[in-house]
Amino acid sequence: MPFRFSSFSMLIGLGAVLGHLYLYRRLVRELVRGRVGRLVAMLVLGLLTLLLGLRRTLLDAVPEQYERTATVATYTWMGVALCLVLALGAFDLVRALLALSHRLQQRRATPLAASTEELVDPERRKFLGRALAGGAAIAGGGLASYGHWRAFAPPMVTEIAIRIPKLPRALDGLSIVQLTDIHVGPFIQRRFMDELVRQANALKPDLFAITGDLVDGDVPTLGPSVAALRDLRSRYGSYFVTGNHDYYSGDVEWTTFLQSLDIQSLRNRHVRIGDAGASLDLVGVDDWSGWKRRNQKGYDLDLALQGRDPERAAVLLAHQPANFKVAAERGMDLQISGHTHGGQLVPMTLLINFAWEHVAGLYRHQDSHIYVSRGCGFWGPPMRVGSPPELVKLVLTT
Repeated sequence: MPFRFSSFSMLIGLGAVLGHLYLYRRLVRELVRGRVGRLVAMLVLGLLTLLLGLRRTLLDAVPEQYERTATVATYTWMGVALCLVLALGAFDLVRALLALSHRLQQRRATPLAASTEELVDPERRKFLGRALAGGAAIAGGGLASYGHWRAFAPPMVTEIAIRIPKLPRALDGLSIVQLTDIHVGPFIQRRFMDELVRQANALKPDLFAITGDLVDGDVPTLGPSVAALRDLRSRYGSYFVTGNHDYYSGDVEWTTFLQSLDIQSLRNRHVRIGDAGASLDLVGVDDWSGWKRRNQKGYDLDLALQGRDPERAAVLLAHQPANFKVAAERGMDLQISGHTHGGQLVPMTLLINFAWEHVAGLYRHQDSHIYVSRGCGFWGPPMRVGSPPELVKLVLTT
């Protein structure tokens, strides 16, 4: 699947080139003295640019025993470099605004004051430039450290009550805890999973919904970490739908493995939750776009709803917050999704709004709702800034 990340990789490649040129200009030229030091820094930044721009090709070429180390190093530097660029950009923006304000004041000043300003000591300018560059580097490092801590810290708990008029009274108060976008892989492993399961069980839900992007790797490598999900405890059990990354990692192999953990996969089908006296339909669909990766059918809402009574209450599990309005018009009272990470890192926390209508949180269309979680884990840089991870508990009411 050589083109699975082609567009995204091109964007990262361009960002890597521009970002490292900016870091050289603003950090190396300001803080490093001497030709040899600058040359070494230039070579290092050049290699890092290639590492980020060609990361998929390079990581595929690394011997298997070093793949995890190389992945961790690559994505960690990606996050640190982004934080440095953001900090330097913020400092430069403030400096530019101050300079503009100063020039406007100069225009109102006397000619004598203006000519005096031109005699500012060049050494003082150099000192100020180095001080600003050093301060920005410290601020960028601090931002990266915070983002790293926030990514691995326990997710924030979001608890929301959602009214479903068709819900049987006997199921009033039924609770669903959503686990999504965990991305078990090079960074997130068994220790993280054990703590996540402990925190999820403490919410005492009636049902667990695992809405995709569970893994970034194969069953032999990550199975021992994912096996922590065996300890999830709820009245009605745990259910899983595929995300795009689960396709990359082997959707058939993973759904088979999850079945061994007593986690049911809803692949374009629905099940009844409750008993003969009172129940609702839990509907699950495959990922909206992941099917393209393996020439499979993928998302099929028609198949998932086949044979369902439209008068019954229904909750749809779908990894991506796509097709919500259609699902609502097909009788889905609530759609539970993830995928967006809420952007995960600034400035993506802002740019993500241009890509998705439903980015994070609760939205409504007519009498139906969709909740889009920011996710429990992270992908790429091991950092979260501006979009903390969350563990969602949805309480259904009549």
